[in-house]
Amino acid sequence: MNLPVIVEVCIGSLADLEAARAAGADRVELCGALELGGLTPSLGLVELALAASTLPVVAMVRPRAGGFCYDRAEFQVMLRDAERMIDLGVSGLAFGVLDRHSRIDASRSRELVAVAGQAAAVFHRAFDIVADQQAALEELVDVGVTRVLSSGGRPSALEGAGALRRLVEHAQHRMEIMAGGGVTADNVGHILELTGCRQVHIGAAAPRDDGAPSAAALELCDRRCLEGGRYRAVVPQAAAAAARAARVAAAGAPPADRP
Repeated sequence: MNLPVIVEVCIGSLADLEAARAAGADRVELCGALELGGLTPSLGLVELALAASTLPVVAMVRPRAGGFCYDRAEFQVMLRDAERMIDLGVSGLAFGVLDRHSRIDASRSRELVAVAGQAAAVFHRAFDIVADQQAALEELVDVGVTRVLSSGGRPSALEGAGALRRLVEHAQHRMEIMAGGGVTADNVGHILELTGCRQVHIGAAAPRDDGAPSAAALELCDRRCLEGGRYRAVVPQAAAAAARAARVAAAGAPPADRP
């Protein structure tokens, strides 16, 4: 018997939402900053996306780029964002929380599942960093996660197809396994056949400019931080030194000429 396939499209804007709807998506994952792998979307975007379409919207809960081991303050932000997006009416939350040893943080995952309530709780591709995926799957079943998005621990779902099939078999309908990572029109049929997954996550985004000819002249992204799972954070000493220097300079500067 042929089972239906659920197609989820990863989006980052209202224009993307309309494109996903027109493409025949069954569900969308709404993110900010797709170029950083997807971060928590703004509440304004969430609200307008929910108003604009009847497609189920799963909202990303990820406070920053880089890895998935968060400090206490970052996790509090995740909880607050999750609560607000659930209040707005999203159909699910996508999150991934690991400890310093790249293992599932079961306690924090349980907290996010509790916030999701009746909405879907989706553990995203942070799962692919975990070494023992079958043990991790058991932890997530115990925590109450609805669905796992995975490429089988490989760069793409096609490369990780064998591991994905083992996850599907191990889950035994206790949890949904969604294949994601490099899914295209050319390989999706093969991925479904090899893995046994009945859900696929498609990220069909490509670079685009806003039409302003000078936009490329202002480089706001530190490309060095896109390597090795790093992210930017304020260096207290550097900020303090610059603040002191500014105040010293202001104290010794002559009054500005008035027009």
